[in-house]
Amino acid sequence: MMLGAARAVLYAVIPAELLLGILLVSGVPLPGPVVVAAEAVVAAALALEAAVVSRLYRAGRKRGLGRRAAARAVRDRLVPPKVSRLMMFDLHGMVSLGLWAARRRDGVPPGAVAVPYAGGQNPMLLMWLFAMAVEAAVLEFLLRGLGAPAGLRWLFLVFGIYSVVFVLASIAGGVTRPHVVTERELRVRYGVYFDARIPRELVASVRRVRNFDEDGPPVEVDGDRLGVVVGSQTNVLVELAGPVTVVRPFGRTAEVRSVRFYADDPEAAVASLRVRPATRAA
Repeated sequence: MMLGAARAVLYAVIPAELLLGILLVSGVPLPGPVVVAAEAVVAAALALEAAVVSRLYRAGRKRGLGRRAAARAVRDRLVPPKVSRLMMFDLHGMVSLGLWAARRRDGVPPGAVAVPYAGGQNPMLLMWLFAMAVEAAVLEFLLRGLGAPAGLRWLFLVFGIYSVVFVLASIAGGVTRPHVVTERELRVRYGVYFDARIPRELVASVRRVRNFDEDGPPVEVDGDRLGVVVGSQTNVLVELAGPVTVVRPFGRTAEVRSVRFYADDPEAAVASLRVRPATRAA
């Protein structure tokens, strides 16, 4: 019951506090008692959250969990899985920006074959990036012309900058996290949002295809068929000898027996998968 109350308070207080902050930075006059009462409610909510977190953490430690494992268990109990995954997407996106700046890639060990796919989506993402930057600049110009309070202008500017960074992180995720072929597995990815590992011994056949009408979401499961789409296209089809369990972006699992995905150079992708692991090791 206490856990349910903590979740309900968390969901109610965060939007209320955000609304109060927006009103304050916008220059809207608020009665002093209202502000004091709101902050008192927030303080009480934080105290409740702290008590619940402490209780859950101690319970995890008593079960023999390490500090990090106990902390993760607390997060999983308090934060819904979808919200937690969204937070991790943002975190991994920031990591991808750092890797991109350092000209490094994630999960491409020595001897592995990287199979890029970012070339199929970067033109559209660059258009979005330009649109976001122009929108932020135009909005600042309009708000300044209308005499909007500085706090409100800064608020919209922060949202605009976040939108630009979000698109940059999406570009970085695609560049730094390509598909990967190693002696042991085929790793099919979509930026920071999807990562499927397929053992090489389950790859029964691979061939090039030409699908230009993939209208569904970037990661789609239809029956036992997985599609990882870039720019409404897939051009490599992998048939599996047995089912593989994959985790979709928001946590749902599925068993698939075929995988189609997009590669900037599909011929190279097909060739790397047709090489037997034993031959590669030799």
